[in-house]
Amino acid sequence: MENSPDIQIVADELAGMRLDQAAARLFPDYSRAKLQQCIRDAQLLIDGRPGGVRDKVSGGETLSLSVVETAKVSFEPEKLPLEIVFEDAEVMIVNKPADLVVHPAAGNYTGTLLNGLLAYCPALEALPRAGIVHRLDKDTSGLMVVAKTPAAHQSLVMQLQKRTVSRQYDAIVQGVVTAGGTIDAPLGRHPSQRTKRAVSGASDARAAVTHYRVQKRFRSHSHLRMQLETGRTHQIRVHLAHIGYPILGDMTYGGRMSYPRGASPELLECIQQFRRQALHARILGFIHPVEEEYMEWESALPADMQQLLSLLEQDSG
Repeated sequence: MENSPDIQIVADELAGMRLDQAAARLFPDYSRAKLQQCIRDAQLLIDGRPGGVRDKVSGGETLSLSVVETAKVSFEPEKLPLEIVFEDAEVMIVNKPADLVVHPAAGNYTGTLLNGLLAYCPALEALPRAGIVHRLDKDTSGLMVVAKTPAAHQSLVMQLQKRTVSRQYDAIVQGVVTAGGTIDAPLGRHPSQRTKRAVSGASDARAAVTHYRVQKRFRSHSHLRMQLETGRTHQIRVHLAHIGYPILGDMTYGGRMSYPRGASPELLECIQQFRRQALHARILGFIHPVEEEYMEWESALPADMQQLLSLLEQDSG
């Protein structure tokens, strides 16, 4: 069975790579061996034409992957509560809660956002990843865009590749951040823990840039807003931990929890019980694929982060 093409634009930073290497970066759901076979079978096209595994890319090319599966994995539609912020014929904006996996994977084949989207809009089955063009970590809340047509999918993928999609996040971090700044530090796989990412100087590390500014300082924590230039896996979480301000509640990158000296029992309990990274995708904006006008949405902080900020404010007073 042949799926609808999954289309990606080769970023300038991949210039000089072999076609199979660039494809492995852009289609992480497939192994290098699988992608090499797709290239040989003309299932992966470069600017609409077949290419060779060892061909070099120069940046800006369009890669179109149409995988013929002999045993396609089928994801079941499941009726799940979805908060749809906006919807038209081309796109859907979803406000994802914490504790919801976006895409099925080992250990999470049901109960994901993708399963819920297939039940809400069965036509999404014809699109790669049911129209999901970017992801949020399971315990990160906030706004995501879902494409509803192939043209919208291609437009959004191109905008993400060109870094013209506006994505702003709010985080509550440990430590008092003195000023805003930019973190420009490439990310790669953690050297010993494959499920983690780390700042890396390895040749296969990917460029990652995060801008941040201080919204509010407290006695031992800070409320930050981040603007993403790139969208690497765990980017904000790794970058903030790298500069010494890990996100509160991040069990993977956060290290030991810190508490304000002499804090109230209510604040201590709130911090102790905060078992997810305090990270929320607050603002999302892009050029509408058909209207060709910039559109932007904002999602208020979820109740758990609002409560935490309120208690930190009281503690600072």
